[in-house]
Amino acid sequence: MANEIGRKASELKQRGDQLGAETMHNPWTERLARLGYLAKGVVYAVIGVLALQVAIGSGGKTTDTHGALATLAQGAWGKALLAVVAVGLVGYVLWRVVQAWMDPDGKGTNAKGLVVRAGYLISAGIYTALAVAAFQLVLGTGGGGAHGDQSAQSWTARLMEKPFGQALVAVVGLVIAGMGGWQIYKAWKEKFRKKLRLDELRPQQAEWAVRISKLGILARGLIFVLMGVFLVQAALTANPQRARGLDGALESLASQPYGAVLLALTAAGLVAYAVYMAVEARYRRFLGA
Repeated sequence: MANEIGRKASELKQRGDQLGAETMHNPWTERLARLGYLAKGVVYAVIGVLALQVAIGSGGKTTDTHGALATLAQGAWGKALLAVVAVGLVGYVLWRVVQAWMDPDGKGTNAKGLVVRAGYLISAGIYTALAVAAFQLVLGTGGGGAHGDQSAQSWTARLMEKPFGQALVAVVGLVIAGMGGWQIYKAWKEKFRKKLRLDELRPQQAEWAVRISKLGILARGLIFVLMGVFLVQAALTANPQRARGLDGALESLASQPYGAVLLALTAAGLVAYAVYMAVEARYRRFLGA
């Protein structure tokens, strides 16, 4: 009986591995993933450019990813561009699921690897919501609901109503700040290099790609740290209004001494992150290649 169960389990595993291999080597998986990185880059480029305009006093606004989608929807070709971005975001979600399920990057099944793969699933969930909002804006059926600070404060308030709610908010804040810290460390140590086929670029081009990518990841990491800190403050003061989204984090930089300079540097960093996404879309190593 035990041998039969073992044999069935082995057959199921082999079928799963075969299905995984077929999916991982499907060219459409890679194409959608590359489009996904590019779409994510477009969103961050919009956020960075709008914030840079605020910093130099030429209009603009501080916004988050949902606000960036609403900005893209404007103009004669806005909805067409947004439709492409929406499809790209679906591709990004698909790739995150593939990363979590099939582990093409070899993160493994130890504690660290499982945490990273769980993070991929969380990312897939976040970008699923963003893709849905993009399609709603394209179709004119919504997508303009609460986001940014409003969204952060709303779910923080709901979470605080639960048992041990303040502690949960603090944990979420520490996790987000930790994610930001990891991004800063990854940028500083240039760990992203091994994901890229930099050998396909000329040496000077590769060096510039690394520098810009490093700046972009550092800037995004800083924003995550700030958002995490605001959540911890909200938990410690039992005040959900202290929570901040991406737009609020940018506004907090602008309100500091030399705020225009800080905001300009961070905004330039977010544009650099968009460039990094474009580099990853073109030169990323996929599926263990």
